[in-house]
Amino acid sequence: MKLLLRAAGAIDRLNEWVGRLLMWLVLAAALVSAGNAVVRKLLNTSSNAWLEIQWYLFAAVFLLAAGYTLLRQEHVKIDVVLGRFARRTQVWVECFGIVVFLLPFVVVVIELVMPLVTQAWQSGERSSNAGGLIRWPVYALVPLGFALLGLQGLSELVKRIAFLAGHGPDPGARKATRTAEEELAEQIRAERGAGAAP
Repeated sequence: MKLLLRAAGAIDRLNEWVGRLLMWLVLAAALVSAGNAVVRKLLNTSSNAWLEIQWYLFAAVFLLAAGYTLLRQEHVKIDVVLGRFARRTQVWVECFGIVVFLLPFVVVVIELVMPLVTQAWQSGERSSNAGGLIRWPVYALVPLGFALLGLQGLSELVKRIAFLAGHGPDPGARKATRTAEEELAEQIRAERGAGAAP
């Protein structure tokens, strides 16, 4: 069990790192969007490539953050019925959901999307818009995002089994007591402080 918990910890660290990186992509998407709007209004011109970069960034944040969101216990849950049961029963239901729904769904999506990614890569598929971008990078975000989600699902399953066996804390407890915005502000302050140090 210790080895599995160590592997789960490594997966948690990976998705935590990805989630922190994606916070910056949100800023990049906002800047690209604002830049597109300013250029369109001031210079009366536009670029499909810049519009598509904006969409690609949004897709990256949405798809790659799924595992991070699961790690933080921030996915939407309907606890109207489940909330009435004891915590151990809730954990058993969560294990069932991971094994029967989440992990098979992840495998099916990856199997269905990989041929499309491969075909787009081999053909050099491009957007049909004038000046549009190649498509395979955004297609590749789907299996990558689902792989991160599947890994996090395995991590959550291991932590829940450890909890049920008395070898670990409750994995359903929320990891963050601060909002994502507060965490980002703290990270920026820490980086500025580290940069200012001699």
